[in-house]
Amino acid sequence: MTQADGSRYNSFRSAPNLLTLLRICLMPFLVAAILEGRYGLSFVLFLVAGITDALDGTLARLLKQRTMLGQYLDPVADKLLLSTLFLTLTHEGLIPARVTVLVFGRDVGILVVSALLYAATGRREFLPSIFGKVNTLCQVTAVAAVLLHQLTPAVWVENFRNGALGATMVLTVVSGLHYSWTAARRVGASTAVGAPGAK
Repeated sequence: MTQADGSRYNSFRSAPNLLTLLRICLMPFLVAAILEGRYGLSFVLFLVAGITDALDGTLARLLKQRTMLGQYLDPVADKLLLSTLFLTLTHEGLIPARVTVLVFGRDVGILVVSALLYAATGRREFLPSIFGKVNTLCQVTAVAAVLLHQLTPAVWVENFRNGALGATMVLTVVSGLHYSWTAARRVGASTAVGAPGAK
């Protein structure tokens, strides 16, 4: 085994990355529970997934096990889980289609802008903005509220669900526009630096 292969293997074995992989492995069971109408189980599994998401970053800092694999794997796991759940819950009629369309439209738009930014500037590191982080939090809260609403018809839960879905729609649009604006500024700055006579 070469040193590079050993490094990649150790990255997979690190505790934070194992928690991220566990979150990915939970996804099919979570989807199956929702499709079977077992909302109590799906709510518990979603909470477990949320706990692993909180723990992997904390452990990475405490154990000093931050890896390049983890930096890419963690957001991919989050996006894969949330996107799948939004699709599943929309299929079950629990989340309005317009919310899911906005969520997916933003993600596709960001992928396109990222590709253009990479082609124009060669940058591959796109740090999440505060709007993107809050939007992810709203999406997580919305999914939890939707599942919780299937367990109890309490008015406050319904209001909480509606508020979380509304906030998700607003933050989805705002974070998408902010990302596009930031990307446009980077492309403009790169073009100015590369222009003849630029210093």
